[in-house]
Amino acid sequence: MNFDYTDKVKDMRERLLAFMDEHIYPNEARFFAEIAENRAKGNAWLPTTIIEELKPKARAAGLWNLFLPKSPRAPEGLSNLEYAPMCEIMGRVPFAAEVFNCSAPDTGNMETFERYASEELKDQWLEPLLRGEIRSAFLMTEPEVASSDATNIQCRIERDGDEYVINGRKWWSSGAGDPRCAVYIVMGKSNPDAPRHSQQSMIIVPANAKGITIVRPLSVFGYDDAPHGHMEVLLENVRVPVGNLLLGEGRGFEIAQGRLGPGRIHHCMRSIGAAERAMELMCKRLNSRIAFGKPVSAQSVWHERIADARCRIEMARLLTLKAAYMMDTVGNKVAKAEIAMIKVVAPNMACDIIDMAIQAHGGGGVSDDFPLAYAYANQRTLRLADGPDEVHRQSIAKLELARHMVVKTEVDMPVTRGC
Repeated sequence: MNFDYTDKVKDMRERLLAFMDEHIYPNEARFFAEIAENRAKGNAWLPTTIIEELKPKARAAGLWNLFLPKSPRAPEGLSNLEYAPMCEIMGRVPFAAEVFNCSAPDTGNMETFERYASEELKDQWLEPLLRGEIRSAFLMTEPEVASSDATNIQCRIERDGDEYVINGRKWWSSGAGDPRCAVYIVMGKSNPDAPRHSQQSMIIVPANAKGITIVRPLSVFGYDDAPHGHMEVLLENVRVPVGNLLLGEGRGFEIAQGRLGPGRIHHCMRSIGAAERAMELMCKRLNSRIAFGKPVSAQSVWHERIADARCRIEMARLLTLKAAYMMDTVGNKVAKAEIAMIKVVAPNMACDIIDMAIQAHGGGGVSDDFPLAYAYANQRTLRLADGPDEVHRQSIAKLELARHMVVKTEVDMPVTRGC
């Protein structure tokens, strides 16, 4: 495995770093001030003007749709391995990825359209998403069931002539609060009598379809994540054409695995960026504060923490790169263990390092004077998003146990696989 940056990525990385220095970091305060102003006016869900101002600049700089590999509709797309250092840099600031049209859930939804949708649906929805003109949401999780086991999902997708009728209640529908959100990808049960993993389907639903109600926004540790937001959505007798079903009835799990692999690793790439920034802020703070007659950085307890943080960031980065390399070379299915491992490792690592940085900042660390509290809320949420830690650990353990399973040969002699 060779993780060296290609010349193309080296050049693009330098341009991205320069863009962050010129346009992203200086506008962090403005971004949150705009949201606060909109909230005070009674509508926190209005898009910020700073994001819309920066999108054309990012596109002009050739830093647009970098996440989508091998698509004729997005020729600028990078491989997973090439995208990793770029996504990490974007992850240093929560809103940065949207500036480059590389933010969730749009990235996962665009991957889904690219892989599984008809050309007509691509023309209708993928093209404006690639241009950054609209946004999207992914409706999978439900409040009434343990959605970490997606076979529990109860939302119904039932055929009625040339239409499907959808009924269900979803929540944690990220992006559904944004007024630019024009389309949903909905996972629901189309055949409850089919085998366990063939009961679910995915279908495209316009956000303005009759029968859709945005019930409420959900907060994350007190943050409403406006204007993006995480919504509870009610679908009552929502009708869409049969052509809006992706691949066919019963193929929802197949699509979910194709969609969630890249989405999971993108989250992990951004987690490393968030951890790096927390590390940077922590060290600067420790060097600038005096306690008990010497810099806080001279207190030996912080040496232990900083060393541990650096080791963990580097280990997580290497595992991310390995997973990305495998996704590019042998495919998501073969790389499923590496994807599961990094989905556990990266958010936990980032949570711990951001927590250290909060401690280093004292009272300021839990305030919004610094980006750490919001970063912690985001990373703690990722331990649940796209599958909780426990589900990924279970998958890793099953794969590991299978490698060492004792089987019997024709002469009943035990043989251990993987030895």
